[in-house]
Amino acid sequence: MILDTCALLWLAAGSKQLSRSVLKKINEVPIVYVSAISGFEIGLKAANGKLELPLPIEEWLGKITEHHGLTILPLELDVCIAASKLPPVHDDPFDRLIIATAKLNDLAVVTADERFEEYGVTVLN
Repeated sequence: MILDTCALLWLAAGSKQLSRSVLKKINEVPIVYVSAISGFEIGLKAANGKLELPLPIEEWLGKITEHHGLTILPLELDVCIAASKLPPVHDDPFDRLIIATAKLNDLAVVTADERFEEYGVTVLN
C-alpha cells in the first residue's frame, strides 16, 4: 500500500479523515510506502504558506516516517515516464506520479480522491 500526500498528512496529524479500517490495514501490512514526490509536494505547500509544519520538512518527514514505520519509494525514471503516459483523467502531477508508482508496484493507494480508481488502482479510504 502507498499513501497519497493527503493521507500521509492525515496520518501524521492523527486525523479522523483516515477510517478505522484503513488505519487497521496500515498497521497490519508489512510495508507502507510513501512516494518521494510527497516530500516535494509537502515542502512546496510549506514554502508557499499553505501548510504549517512544526519542524523543517526534512526533520518532520524523517520523524513521521520513523514513527509510523513508513518506507519512502524513490522517484525513478520508469515512474516518471509511466506518469506521463497516463490518460488525462487527473491533471495533478503529484497524484499522477503516485498513481504511476502504485501501478508499477501493484500497490493499493490510500486516498480520498475518487479519480485514482479511474486508472485501475485499488483505492483504500
